[in-house]
Amino acid sequence: MINEQLLNPKSIVVVGASNNIHKPGGKIVKNLIDHNFKGQLYALNPKEDQVQGIPSFATVEELPAVDLAVLAIPAKFCVDVIISLSEQNDTKAFIIISAGFSETSVEGKKLEEQLKEVVDKHDGCLIGPNCIGVMTPRHASVFTTPVPELTPDGCDFISGSGATAVFIIESGIPKGLRFANVFSVGNSAQTGVEDVLAFLDENYVEGESSRVKLLYIENIDDPDKLLYHASSLIQKGCKIAAIKAGSSSAGSRAASSHTGALTSSDAAVDALFRKAGIVRCYGREELTTVAGVFMCKALEGKKMAIITHAGGPGVMLTDALEDGGLKIPAIDDSPAKKELLQKLYPGSSVENPIDFLATGTAEQLGVIIDACENDFDVDGMAVIYGSPGLFPIRDVYDVLSAKMETCQKPIYPILPSVINVKEEVSRFISLGHVNFPDEVLLGRALTKVIHTPPPSLDNQPEYPINIDEIRSIILKAKNGYQSPSVIHRLFDLAGIARVKEIVASTESEAVLAAMNIGFPVVMKVVGPVHKTEVGGVILDVRSVTQVRKEFHHLFEIEGTEGVLIAQMASGTELFLGATYEEKFGHVVLCGMGGIYVEVVKDVAAGLAPLSKGEAMTMIKSLKSYRILKGYRKQPSVNIDSYADSIVRLSWLLRYATEIKEIDINPLLGNDRKILAVDARIKIQK
Repeated sequence: MINEQLLNPKSIVVVGASNNIHKPGGKIVKNLIDHNFKGQLYALNPKEDQVQGIPSFATVEELPAVDLAVLAIPAKFCVDVIISLSEQNDTKAFIIISAGFSETSVEGKKLEEQLKEVVDKHDGCLIGPNCIGVMTPRHASVFTTPVPELTPDGCDFISGSGATAVFIIESGIPKGLRFANVFSVGNSAQTGVEDVLAFLDENYVEGESSRVKLLYIENIDDPDKLLYHASSLIQKGCKIAAIKAGSSSAGSRAASSHTGALTSSDAAVDALFRKAGIVRCYGREELTTVAGVFMCKALEGKKMAIITHAGGPGVMLTDALEDGGLKIPAIDDSPAKKELLQKLYPGSSVENPIDFLATGTAEQLGVIIDACENDFDVDGMAVIYGSPGLFPIRDVYDVLSAKMETCQKPIYPILPSVINVKEEVSRFISLGHVNFPDEVLLGRALTKVIHTPPPSLDNQPEYPINIDEIRSIILKAKNGYQSPSVIHRLFDLAGIARVKEIVASTESEAVLAAMNIGFPVVMKVVGPVHKTEVGGVILDVRSVTQVRKEFHHLFEIEGTEGVLIAQMASGTELFLGATYEEKFGHVVLCGMGGIYVEVVKDVAAGLAPLSKGEAMTMIKSLKSYRILKGYRKQPSVNIDSYADSIVRLSWLLRYATEIKEIDINPLLGNDRKILAVDARIKIQK
């Protein structure tokens, strides 16, 4: 648990401190001194009386009471030292830099567990082991560089990897990204990413706490905790971006259903982040670029003006923004447009991108920004201004800086000349601004931020659910794939519309079923998992004679347990399914059905239970969404009914965690209704 002794210690001891600043114990001491730790600083090193000018002690017994201990000693000595510090020196916070724990061996894992037991017993806080340390405005207890200037208006950054934390900081600093607190949690023996985020949420103070949180995660141990506190912070006005590493498709588990083959832990992570409102990133540059977008004023619409003195970057940014769904609208003819053009050099363009040529001046940039702010129908501006090295441009950046402070619309500065005008860019950043040296990275980051939905924590279904009846069916069901009768009862209880279906075990029952449902009907084999592959689906059966004939044909298929007679429905094939992911719960997938779910794999994921708004977001994120709405005289699908089916399935799963896999493929949809045609449910208790 995070405590005051970790964040604001009055005294720190570096165990394994050294005069050699090229060793971790030496570099930690140097960083603490160089970055003005104002409390009492001690060293524990039996071979030295002083370490870098601070008092050094030979044993723990000689030390005075100390709030925080930073350990840079071999793993095998850490447990004994922590026991002594906890019992004799009332130490309540520990940062263990040392490696050699659970990341290396079973014995190391046991040592790590002992560390946690000791610290928990004394109500302390443990960061690590196997980490680079912690940086707060009070102290820089790390053995790495760079140590950024830590300021409350910067980002809180939590990382599961020490080296990656360094690289992300190095990526952010040249962009003008500032940091407030940096936590490297390493192996997370006691305190993981979720725990630090929970602390930042529970201790958030409006106007004082950082409003931007960055996460690098390798393991999500408590998805519910991450979801709750990330959502809570975002609802308080914070913004969160995260990288979740180690979730490649190669890690997908093998499964017999379409859903199992498509869903992996990565889909669960995607769904979790979307539900929480976290912007998901996939690399350092993307993460720090998204963080830079967070640091700017929020873009309230999708219409962007691009102001540039270089045609190529303007074109590339236009492509990146348009590809991401933002708009670069042409500037309408108006007196303001004509007046602006008169103030620019001949050859300039005011069409958007607004190109005021390589010789454009600071004054011209100012009037263009004013026109975009006051006269043109745009929601934000991207300003591209570098230098070919012909003349100084400090005055241009001064104008840009001033306009960023006074304009209500956000301005995203793209200053690509990081060599030609390095000093001017550095000065611009020193004024508290960020810089986006790559226009395409900015375009992609901006669209990603815009398209990340707000948190969704609707914990109540929108309609009544007979939970007791659902539980009764689940408890009576046997493990494995379920019979049509069980599937029908569950769907009816959930309110998932389905075609009329009757299972027949004799020819007479099949004939009566077909006559009861009404011709034409579909006949399907019951038993084999993949019906189509074994020739177990007969469409458009229109007579009693055909029913008799096909019944005997289907019963000849190996593994047949019965024949299902179903209403013949028509419409666009849709897919709906879910799989149960350990710790995360059910991941619900939707998309185009039939072969498209296997070949195209155009699916969207959500974490059950889902709200109607979440379901609509999932559908709209599909590449095939335009097809579902109706395209080039193709019939449309009732999107509202499709979303309702998604929500109803998610709430059924909320009360039936024993359902490990479910496929409804296809659903058939038209502009009036959605009907489940074929489904499989696998229960594992």
